[in-house]
Amino acid sequence: MLSEHFDRDEFRCRCGCGLNTVDAELLQVLQRLRNHFDSPVIVTSGHRCYEHNHAVMGAVKSLHLVGKAADIKVKGQPSNDVFTLLSRWYPEKYGVALYPSWVHVDVRPDRARWRG
Repeated sequence: MLSEHFDRDEFRCRCGCGLNTVDAELLQVLQRLRNHFDSPVIVTSGHRCYEHNHAVMGAVKSLHLVGKAADIKVKGQPSNDVFTLLSRWYPEKYGVALYPSWVHVDVRPDRARWRG
């Protein structure tokens, strides 16, 4: 276990290559969400190898490639509520993106917001 509620396996590359790095700062953000909502945070995409990132049309310099990004769902919570909360908690930093059924969060030092 990486933390009280997260296991390294949750962050593994979905292609099966075995990569499963997760940045400690990202883990803290996700744990904070888990504690706030008192509900599981489901990582739908964590660390990606270059081949898998290309296959899913990820950005060339995606932070998923280095374990600093995750696409998530919070059980029982609308994606918009998760996006809004993260944006409120971290107004000056991190990448947070709203997609129809998930939220992307990364721990870049500057602020980025977008909708997919």
